Amino acid sequence: MQRYFVPPEQLSGNLARLTGDDAHHLAKVMRAEPGEEIIVSNGLDREVLARVTVIDKGLVEAQVTEELPMDREAAVEVWIAQSLPKGDKLETVIQKCTELGADRFIPFLSKRTVVQYDEKKEAKRLERWGKIAKEAAEQAHRNRVPAVDGPVGWKQLLALVKEADLTLFCYELENGLTLRELLAAQLAAPGVNGHRPRILVLVGPEGGFTEQEAGEAEAAGCRCISLGKRILRTETAAMAALACIMYEAGEMGVKS
Repeated sequence: MQRYFVPPEQLSGNLARLTGDDAHHLAKVMRAEPGEEIIVSNGLDREVLARVTVIDKGLVEAQVTEELPMDREAAVEVWIAQSLPKGDKLETVIQKCTELGADRFIPFLSKRTVVQYDEKKEAKRLERWGKIAKEAAEQAHRNRVPAVDGPVGWKQLLALVKEADLTLFCYELENGLTLRELLAAQLAAPGVNGHRPRILVLVGPEGGFTEQEAGEAEAAGCRCISLGKRILRTETAAMAALACIMYEAGEMGVKS
């Protein structure tokens, strides 16, 4: 069954409305007809089953038939901070990590970032990243679309550490605590201020983090971790770390 995220004002009372690309997708790509059922979510606090009643140019209307539970989000809140990689690798990270359950993406610039950051292109890229997150969330049948921030600098990123219950700094030279040991302690404790346990994951660029950055990260409160004996590509590291977190949190068919 097709699922769509809409702005809250397009899911009001007993009526759900799809416009723009969503309406085009349902009408022209899926070739839906009146009477078919779809799932519509406002991405905040409401998700419904609705029956299509009107299909018009650029507009689909559906009558709400059932309220659905908002129970598909993980018990742990994970933010992925990814140093801007080359090409379309960040798009892959956003797509796959959205499927796995990430709540927020924070692209950043670090010492060895090789991408030439162009502020003029930021709005267009940010729009595309947001669309990728939305489509991946719909495909994965999530209740919410992850937030995708605009790129930030290194100091701005470290300032976010205080907002997390645990910040993991992925560093190939780390040989101390394992990811599992750190997670076991954190996931056993409730999140602060009533929110889910919040974990921030920092992943470096293709050339990795510098020793200076590792020192600054630790000073800011990050915990350095290794993802194993093998060196992972930057886009693989984020997915591997997130999968491990979800496994330990009991989100992948097991209980921690």
